[in-house]
Amino acid sequence: MLMREWFSGKVFSWVHGHQLVYNTCWEDPRLDRVALALKPEDTVLVITSAGCNALDYVLAGAGQVYAVDVNPRQNALLELKLAGIRHLTHTDFFSMFGRGRLDGIRSVYAAQLRSSLSPWSQRYWDKWIKFFDPDKRRSFYYRGTSGALATMFNWYIDHVARLRGWLNAILEAQTLEEQREIYERHIHDRFWSRPVRFAVGRDAVLSMAGVPKAQRRQVELYYAGGIVQFVHDCVEAVFARLSLADNYFWRVYITGEYSANCCPEYLKPDNFEKLKTSLADRIRISTDTVQGFLEKNDVPITRFVLLDHMDWMAGTHLPLLDQEWQWIVRRALPGSRVIWRSGGLKTDFVDQARVEVRGHRRRVGELLTHYDRWAQELHERCRVHTYASFHIADLAV
Repeated sequence: MLMREWFSGKVFSWVHGHQLVYNTCWEDPRLDRVALALKPEDTVLVITSAGCNALDYVLAGAGQVYAVDVNPRQNALLELKLAGIRHLTHTDFFSMFGRGRLDGIRSVYAAQLRSSLSPWSQRYWDKWIKFFDPDKRRSFYYRGTSGALATMFNWYIDHVARLRGWLNAILEAQTLEEQREIYERHIHDRFWSRPVRFAVGRDAVLSMAGVPKAQRRQVELYYAGGIVQFVHDCVEAVFARLSLADNYFWRVYITGEYSANCCPEYLKPDNFEKLKTSLADRIRISTDTVQGFLEKNDVPITRFVLLDHMDWMAGTHLPLLDQEWQWIVRRALPGSRVIWRSGGLKTDFVDQARVEVRGHRRRVGELLTHYDRWAQELHERCRVHTYASFHIADLAV
């Protein structure tokens, strides 16, 4: 057991320390827009991931967005998107980030994009801009570790389960009833074979999707049937209970690209022009931890978007959670709001974190006003549906 724990941690550290993990954000910004109620006076701190949602927040009205990620490759991706917004036409930008391929990408990169990047991002994309090369067999959305995982499952779909026709059909279904019938009659039993159930329970596979051991423990602790049943139920919800018509999250991994009618907001022509003319300059990028960024930058924040990363600190890294929340409290303005996701149904460890406020030690839970029912109502409509819970809380400072 100790050897397995050690190996799992090594795999996860290697993945996140040496790879582009997320090629697209895997959090539904439609929920965030409602929960955050962004206004021009709002300053947002968000963990960068693939940068899609940082772009969405400025489109939703945020005055300033600070995108922070400890993995510089994730920030390099957002930098590349911003360079494309500033210097490409919408047609070329959509080909690059919508289709995952762009003709002449190497010359386009050298002539129009490279000079707008930071030195680190230049070095990264000098080597990896080939991810967007149309002469390669795989689109950009089958790159990075999450893309590699999608590639593996697409190989299984095409060559083992032989479900490509039915997956194409379910994406084109006109009604939820039609979706449900296709999934239940033609997909479920053939997809959920014993090898697939075995694979989705492996830590090495979960690491490719950005799921650390600590997050798996959160699922195992609260979800009947554990991680395998959780993944099964998530997939069933997406394909049998929620409309796929605008579910660009799953479409891009099934097909390798977005469509004009099913894509993130930043890829739509009108929004692209808004970003190009004025909004892209509202985003600032930092390679750091959340705590590190807040320590080094005396900036007031009204909205914190913490994704699911606090799950990673549950258990053996709780002192780090205390430190992070101490700096959140120090930088938060009155009326600040915090949102986060979790692989667990509960995040009691967040409330138990301890901080110092005006000379007194307080539990974070004493400073938070949770909106559990509202968060659950939004969570039920989540198009991604791979998190067990969504959380919204106001922070009293």
